[in-house]
Amino acid sequence: MDSQEILAVYETIADITDQMVAAARTGNWEQLAALESRCSHQVDIIRQNDDAPGALSEIAREKKVSIIKKILADDREIRSITEPWMSKLAELMNSAGTERKLSKAYGANQTG
Repeated sequence: MDSQEILAVYETIADITDQMVAAARTGNWEQLAALESRCSHQVDIIRQNDDAPGALSEIAREKKVSIIKKILADDREIRSITEPWMSKLAELMNSAGTERKLSKAYGANQTG
């Protein structure tokens, strides 16, 4: 891939991460997961094709760095939204698991 094609893939990733931020803000977890899959596919394309960092012109390199900074900022925002939700979900799952264990150990249907 030439430098323009590589930059286009980075821009696609930036567009996807922007959509991911919007999905996270609205709590649309299914859309977020679908977008994450699309983003992962684009990252794989970069991994396979962006192996010559010296091949970019100075202007293209600066643009690439700018795009990467935007992607990283989006990632930070997505994490700031999803991590508390994930912690709460883990807490709820742990609580439900504890309830099941207690119920199994002491019998839920026993009467005094």
